[in-house]
Amino acid sequence: MRQRTHKKEVSTSAQKTAQVQRKHENESRWMKRCLFALFVILLLAPFTLIMSRELFQHLVYKHRIKVPFFVDLNQPVDFSLNHTINMYLKSEEGISLGVWHTVPESHWREAQGKDLAWYQRTLSDGNPVFIYLHGNTGTRAATHRVGVAKVLSALGYHVLVPDYRGFGDSSGEPTEVGLTTDALHVYNWVKERSGSSLVVFWGHSLGTGVSTNTAVKLIEQGIVLDGVILEGTFNMRNEKLPFHVFSWYYWNFPGWGYFFPEPWAENKVVFPTEENVKKMKSPLLFLHAEDDPIVLIHSAQQLYNVAVSAQNAERVKFVSFEGSLGYLHNGLYKDPRLPDIIKKFVLTL
Repeated sequence: MRQRTHKKEVSTSAQKTAQVQRKHENESRWMKRCLFALFVILLLAPFTLIMSRELFQHLVYKHRIKVPFFVDLNQPVDFSLNHTINMYLKSEEGISLGVWHTVPESHWREAQGKDLAWYQRTLSDGNPVFIYLHGNTGTRAATHRVGVAKVLSALGYHVLVPDYRGFGDSSGEPTEVGLTTDALHVYNWVKERSGSSLVVFWGHSLGTGVSTNTAVKLIEQGIVLDGVILEGTFNMRNEKLPFHVFSWYYWNFPGWGYFFPEPWAENKVVFPTEENVKKMKSPLLFLHAEDDPIVLIHSAQQLYNVAVSAQNAERVKFVSFEGSLGYLHNGLYKDPRLPDIIKKFVLTL
């Protein structure tokens, strides 16, 4: 009996030992798999970053998000712009820009059935010409852009709304230099046809960076824009670049960035708006919603202070819109006070 009991105890002990060994083996196997997975991640992370350059362009420009969907940009009349023509301008070799030109609302009846030549001739009728440079998403058919065009047209102004390269039906891929080149070309095209008419830039969001870049380029050529409106403007010095899921790799492994540079290091998305407004000599009007969740209003206020220091409070104005109105980043065109604000600004030019 004792012998049987002893054998049973030995057998039970052996089973427990085997279980412990299997447990250790499983834990060891699991640990090896985790270490191998971590090794693969660390190995592939820099290559993922290198391959993400186009993704970075989408994060900044979002030019392939063609909102609204399923629209014909050749037909601005579909957006109640029945005194608007669609045209294409060649900003440089291989780059074609889709542009809408809306004439003053008072000309809508006369504009029916007119060709591009007629629209071009109207630019010299003495009415101010606005070039609207939009943000980083969608096309010239976006609701808020159409809304701005209608407001300006109702005031008796011409409005040109281009889609940058890569946006809408424009060819090419967007870069900061490219967008600035596009805006400069549209300005020169307008000036060749508008005679002594005022030409004003209205930049929104990303378009504020394009506007100030272009204004500085013109200053370098001895040309001062008649006026610039900056709506929802950002300051790249204060706004963070888009986050990349593998950016921690370079923070924790110093030196590896030398061999595998971050993709944004080559994209050079700068838009130095603060430095630009220090150099600008044009009258400036800042427009900003207090509830803007994309670009906080303090960013625009800082730029306003810089601009006032560079010029003076008579030439630089700031208009804010109460957060209770719910305009957010794109809705300022809805404000009933906006036409008078714009008209007053134009009268000072």
